[in-house]
Amino acid sequence: MKKLDIAKTVQLIIFLILTLVSIDLVLLDPELYHMAGSDTRVRFLCGVLWLVLLLSFAFLLTDFILLSSYKKDYRELNHVVHSDPVAGIANRFSCDALIDRYLDKPLPDHMGCIMFDLTNLRDINRRYGHMQGNILIRDFSNILHLTSLDLCFVGRNGGNKFLALFEDCSQEKLQLFLDRVQQKTDAHNAREGAYPIVYQYGIAFEDGEAAPTITELIALSNQRIYKEEQQDYE
Repeated sequence: MKKLDIAKTVQLIIFLILTLVSIDLVLLDPELYHMAGSDTRVRFLCGVLWLVLLLSFAFLLTDFILLSSYKKDYRELNHVVHSDPVAGIANRFSCDALIDRYLDKPLPDHMGCIMFDLTNLRDINRRYGHMQGNILIRDFSNILHLTSLDLCFVGRNGGNKFLALFEDCSQEKLQLFLDRVQQKTDAHNAREGAYPIVYQYGIAFEDGEAAPTITELIALSNQRIYKEEQQDYE
């Protein structure tokens, strides 16, 4: 798509140069200008040439409009493919695409993972309906998205599970992220009439042989969600 943009831009530049040159030849050359004014054949030839230039400009403009439309459709399609329709953040497909980059490879030392469980989602669905449950998912997803900026990748891993994957991890980044999530969750829960967000999480980072691959790292963080005592990274 980028190469096509460049090609069309080059075509437009060449067209404009040719147009300016042709106008200069007619207007700045007195003899040619006189011929165009007195000879019907020359006028006809100039008219045909300028008509061709005008049509060429129209065709190029149409190409740019169509290309812009295609790019917009592509972005929308890409968003649909990679974004969860309820949560509004990366979906399972996007999570798997990131995980695939590390499959069949030793886990880098700087990889960390946090799995979240929106623990009261089933209760909200049962009491108030799935529409309210979807609102809860979207609110929690917004919190994860806002708090993950410049820190990690976040996505909905299906159901009430959410994944935060740190490609350049440290204990400080993990704690900063968790603190941000807690602060924004507390602010959300303090709003009048808001259904509370209740979550648990599990952390896997620097676990050595316990998590030698990316899939085992994620599985380990998922297992730790329900442990009563979570690791402290302060």
